[in-house]
Amino acid sequence: MVTAAKTASQVGLHMGVAFGVMYVITGSLAFGGVAAILEPICNVVLLPLHDKAWEKIRARLDAKNPPSSVSPMPDGAQPA
Repeated sequence: MVTAAKTASQVGLHMGVAFGVMYVITGSLAFGGVAAILEPICNVVLLPLHDKAWEKIRARLDAKNPPSSVSPMPDGAQPA
């Protein structure tokens, strides 16, 4: 329930910002409304592509820099 409310709040915030910016720039309620509708649609389309690109970048970086075989020290431990 909280996750759904948070998501709805984020969508509303994005739409409000898109509307406000476009309205301030153009002075048009119509253009503000179009921006408020298009912005979330663009996010829905582009964010998964963005995430996939970053997964590929992370995989390439991990391949170049494999984790060391030395295990990390436990929390609070000091080197000798």
